[in-house]
This record gives sequence, C-alpha cells and structure tokens, in this order.
Amino acid sequence: MSKLTRRSFLKQSAIGGSLLSLSASRYRALAADPPSERVRIGMIGVGNQGGPKNNMKYLLNNIVALCDLDQNYLAEAAAFLETKTNRKVMMTDDYRRVLDAKDIDAVVITVPDHWHALMTIAACQAGKDVYCEKPLTLVIGEGKPMIEAARKNNRVVQTGSMQRSGEEFKLAVDLVQKGIVGTIKQVNVTLPTPNWTSRAGQPVPDSAPPEGFDFDRWLGPAPLRAYNKNRVHYLFRFFWDYSGGQQTNFGAHHLDIAQWGLGMDDSGPVSVEGSGVYNPQGWYETPDTSHIKYTYANGVVMTVQQQPKIRNGTEFVGDKGSLIVYRGGIATTPTELMNGIELPNTSGSNLSHVNDFLDCIKSRKTPVADISIGHRSATVCHLGNIAIRTKKRIIWDPKSETIVGDAEASKWLTKEYRKPWQLG
Repeated sequence: MSKLTRRSFLKQSAIGGSLLSLSASRYRALAADPPSERVRIGMIGVGNQGGPKNNMKYLLNNIVALCDLDQNYLAEAAAFLETKTNRKVMMTDDYRRVLDAKDIDAVVITVPDHWHALMTIAACQAGKDVYCEKPLTLVIGEGKPMIEAARKNNRVVQTGSMQRSGEEFKLAVDLVQKGIVGTIKQVNVTLPTPNWTSRAGQPVPDSAPPEGFDFDRWLGPAPLRAYNKNRVHYLFRFFWDYSGGQQTNFGAHHLDIAQWGLGMDDSGPVSVEGSGVYNPQGWYETPDTSHIKYTYANGVVMTVQQQPKIRNGTEFVGDKGSLIVYRGGIATTPTELMNGIELPNTSGSNLSHVNDFLDCIKSRKTPVADISIGHRSATVCHLGNIAIRTKKRIIWDPKSETIVGDAEASKWLTKEYRKPWQLG
C-alpha cells in the first residue's frame, strides 16, 4: 500500500467536513421541500425502532400516514407528530389501507421480521418504494421473491442496515479495500448477548391480549399461539417464529459490514458450522452465547462470537495487521496504521441512511443498502442460525443459493405460513 496521507485519503474518499456539511444541508433541504415535491411517507409500525425516538424523527415533514396494530403506539406517534409539525395525518391499524392510498409515495416498514417479506412485496406491487428494517427476511427463501417484486415493479427498496451510511464504517471499509491491513486472512465479528431479561424481567403466564392490540393480526403468517407480553413488541426478536436473536438483530449490522469489506455483497460463504448455549430456564428461544465459523471460497475464515462483555464490531485481519470498526470508532493493530488518518464525524448514520432512501426515490438510483444487499447479508445471518440449530456443517452454494447435499437442512431455508397468508 502506498503512503496514505490525511489529505490524499480525504480527497480519494470524499469524507471531509464539506461532505458532512452537505449531508446536513441536504437534510434541511429535504425537510423544506414544498409539498408538491416532498416524498410522502406512510409509516407501517410506529413503536420502538419505528416510533418517535427513532425512524419517525427523521421523517417528520414527510409522514402522511401512521399504521400500527397497537393503539397505544399509534396514539403516541400521532401526538408526537402533531406536537412537532402541527399536522394530523391518516391513522390506521391496517397496512393495506396505507398501500391503497394514492397520495403515498413510499412506506417505512418497522414491524417484526416475520412480516417483512409479505409487506415489502405487497408495497412494491402497490407501486410504493420501501424502507424495510433489518434483517430483511425471517428465512433465506423470502429474499428472492422480495427482490423479484422490487425489480418487476421498478421500486427503490432500502434495507435498514444503517451502518452502511455511517462515516466510520465507510472509512473502515475503504481502508480495508485499499489494503491498509494487507491481504485479508480472517474476519472476527462480535455480537451482544440477549437483553430479554433487562427488558422483560421475569417470565409471565400467557394471558388475553390487552385492549387495543390486535394480536391475531400481529401473528399474521406466524403459528397461532396464546398471547404473552414477553414475546411481542421489542422482545419478539428472541423467538424463532418471529426473528433470529442477536444473530439477525446485530448480525444484520456487523455481518453486513463484513460482507461489504470482503467484497461479497453479491455472494457469501461456502461453509458454515457453529454452536450455541441457551437460556437454562428456557425463558426465550434464541441463544445466550454462540460461536460460528464461516469459510469463503477464497480461504478467508470469519468467526462470529456472541459473548458478554466484549466490544461489538467487525475486525478485518490481514498480513500487515488488523482493523476493527465499531459504532463510534476504528482501531488498528499496530496503531501506527492509522497515522495521518483522522476519524470522521461518527454521528448521524440513521439520518444519512434515511436521506439516502429519500434521495434515491427522487433520482431512482440504487440505495446504499439495496434489497439485494440486505438479502445477502441476512442470508449469512440465517446460515449461522441454521448451523447452530441443526448442529451440522452447512455446505452453501452462494451462486445457486442452495444448501448442498443435505435435504433436511435445506428445509430450514423456508417457513410455512399460517393460512391464508402466502408468499407472492
């Protein structure tokens, strides 16, 4: 690698302060767009990540509809929007009403993972552009139909893996691909352990759903079961019917960066093996800790560890040293590798990611976390879970996107939907 000075790097990568100022200016410009030019957004799911503290606050002047099956979430979102913008908008508990509305250009889908495919496909068919939260899919087999719907209907679909828009992650990937650590030999990804206990406290018995929450429609394509408050809303992610634990939650961020850095956005590993340790009381279903080994066709080995008290992020190890990137920073070994390179402003990746979506709606360009990228990154996450759950070494063909030589393991690529829901 030739000597990389701060000036030359910032010139090559366009990560200087002028770019950060441009991002802020673009946000102000989008917010100030006249109504005739403003992208009109319907929010499907307005609790937690979809609510006032997260996605909503980046789209205040674009929101024209709010949708949620929980009337409390819906009321809170409406009150927040009216307070901030002095506007009242369409409110509904049926996402199909949002898709049918002719005055809505795009939707932001922030619902449990088991709904992502159905809603994204339906939105594309209805002529809406889509921002779908990560992980893009519940199972690998949902990805291709989603991509087909986006392409057939000429839709912009952004996956909510917002680290793609984080300045520290863009810088790290650029440095790695320019050879700062030499030839990549290994990648190490670290993920957090479940936060179910801190959120839920103790298990509670099943009960009737609370008034104002349509639990049957929340289940949708998932198997029918009794309501339990510790399986819904944020906590859904720790139960297999709805999600894949921290492997698909934070894995959809840190494994996405690994795929990007390795230049594997249109491919993936060729073998996967792993193990997991579960909550001894069975309070939730996804692993407490795990260790997964991925091998790529070029010989690169990626290990993914879900362990307590370790810094979460993605580390690239080469023959000249290593670089780890995490939210808020980059560190190298030896430290001298970063000499002359200043870290950019590391705040605002969510805003930048949303702005990229809005820009692409107007330009019809491909977003930074296009649906095809989201599918491939989610696939890596799912393959790790399949290896853990089957206790098998999975041989994966990234070209045909099939498990090789194992019919039983191949069944994990799809999931049966509860009738009348079906994919397509």
